[in-house]
Amino acid sequence: MEIEETNLDGDNVTEINGNDPVKTKTDDGTGLKRHLGLLAAVNVILSVMIGSGIFISPTPAFKYAGSIGFCLIIWAACGLVSFLGALCFAELGTLVSRSGADYVYILEGMRGLHKFWGPLPAFIYSWVVVLFLRPVAVAVVILTFGEYCVNPFHQMLSLCDAEKQFVIQIVGLIALAVITCVNFYSVKLYVQISNVFGVCKIVACLFVIGGGAYELLIGNTKNLSEPFKGTNGSPHAIALAFYNGLWAYDGWSMVTQITDEIKEPQKNIPRSIAIAVPIVTVLYVFMNLAYMTALSASEITQSIAVGIDFGEKVLGSFAFIIPLGVALSTFSCAMSMQFGVTRICYVASTEGHMSTALSYVHARRRTPAPSVILQGFITAIFIMTGDITSLIEVSSFMIWFFYGLSFTALLIMRRTKKDIPRPYRVPTFIPICLIIVAAFLVIMPIANELSVKYLGPVGFILLGVVIYVPFVYQKKKPKFMDRLTRCIQILYEVVPPDTKFD
Repeated sequence: MEIEETNLDGDNVTEINGNDPVKTKTDDGTGLKRHLGLLAAVNVILSVMIGSGIFISPTPAFKYAGSIGFCLIIWAACGLVSFLGALCFAELGTLVSRSGADYVYILEGMRGLHKFWGPLPAFIYSWVVVLFLRPVAVAVVILTFGEYCVNPFHQMLSLCDAEKQFVIQIVGLIALAVITCVNFYSVKLYVQISNVFGVCKIVACLFVIGGGAYELLIGNTKNLSEPFKGTNGSPHAIALAFYNGLWAYDGWSMVTQITDEIKEPQKNIPRSIAIAVPIVTVLYVFMNLAYMTALSASEITQSIAVGIDFGEKVLGSFAFIIPLGVALSTFSCAMSMQFGVTRICYVASTEGHMSTALSYVHARRRTPAPSVILQGFITAIFIMTGDITSLIEVSSFMIWFFYGLSFTALLIMRRTKKDIPRPYRVPTFIPICLIIVAAFLVIMPIANELSVKYLGPVGFILLGVVIYVPFVYQKKKPKFMDRLTRCIQILYEVVPPDTKFD
């Protein structure tokens, strides 16, 4: 077999001769394959949206909201915002039928505006998301998984806090290794595991809702008697409450990150969004109502994991279902998040915004193996740094900055690509409203609190601009990149996505 290796500038620089690892001929090269139907697409969204957030985020969201009634309104509003955002992405996903979600939408919407500035926002998105935002998010979720796995044995083993944290990190690294192997090995295996875990996490959510319904049936309505007492209506508090709610809802754009692997994407992307996001919204609102029915305001604000406290108080001998559900949810969520970000990494490299080797796919497994390995490595670094859950607010701040750019790109493409058929189209006022929401969520915390946790991401973005000028815009390339690309190609049996086999 002859495999052409491509350098950072897209030039063919070398050929590698060896034994053909592919046993059957293909006419469509070795790019990503469309494995996922409607049910799988729905489950991908559910897998990312239902993670640890709904079992943890209700506490800070309630603290900032100040009252039960206002907190429930915020959770419902977060669901509405997520659904409207998902509808915009459904249109974008049918208009730009490529994997990459925000990255390709920002790229297609803005690169025609200016030779230098046009591609820059898309590069900054890939720079921040691939190297920081998603690895941090996966690390947070995996550390949560490790904590829920270790907690039942904490007292039995008599571990001090430092020893417990070390064990949590080890468990997290083992889970990360399993997740990385699954995403490296097979898309079908990922789908099978995700489907099983998806059912389990929904069952755990239904147990919480059932426990809350039981409390209401027996007349436990004391905590709901004054629903709006203590409401905090300051803009800063509302923004932070939304941050924590939207963190739990995040993942509604997941299906558009893997468009190249969705069967009939123009039909199944809008359908999967219309099914999955309302399901999660209903589950989250009623789960919060269940928490607030069974637990007092002081119990919620003092809780470290409100889901666990709820289970111990209400579910009795079935309380184990909550930590088990959290463990399954976090594992499945982390696996799906890594699955999605590797596709962003893959697409960005095909555009020259990252090393060309990251666009290569495994010759037999059709997975973006180098991107998967890179994400596993970066996430492992963040896991070893310890407790990083405080980065939730920073993550939400950056996520909504890029969501705002994506909604802006949609409006731009309404003019620049107005002749392209749109199987699905949202009313124009929806992206306009979402741009206003995104601006509020980005500006308000910075205006109220000019701190390092918000200025740090800004500095990281500026560093991306410094990288962009020589290596992307001027297309300069370090001399060692050709050799590194060749080593990656041999080590992981990967080839360019358009490789043909004779």
